[in-house]
Amino acid sequence: MRTLRVVNETRGRDLGERIWLADRWWPRLRGLIGRRLDTGQGLVLVPCKAVHMHGMKQALDVAFVDGPGAVVAVYPDLPPGRRTRIHKPARKAIELPPGTLAQTGTQVGDLLSCRPSEEDR
Repeated sequence: MRTLRVVNETRGRDLGERIWLADRWWPRLRGLIGRRLDTGQGLVLVPCKAVHMHGMKQALDVAFVDGPGAVVAVYPDLPPGRRTRIHKPARKAIELPPGTLAQTGTQVGDLLSCRPSEEDR
């Protein structure tokens, strides 16, 4: 699976440098079920307007991003068994270890960029 580096351009902070890209049906279906995330890791789901946490063992931070890269919704520390609302303007969801959004100051309106990580260059 390809990996990305996700940067909050508004705040000048990295959200992660080993973010897996799930842009096909199987990686999107599997998501992060059965995986634990370390700092700097995560998953970008494309396309995605909502996520569920069924089958998850750890909470996640989730940010929904529109086509140009603006954050349209954030869910810090979303616990297992929960789900988000549907966000119509969203084009992708970025799932991160809990605390990442707070540590980076990421909030609605911030501009995020996704580019190939160092290991994929």
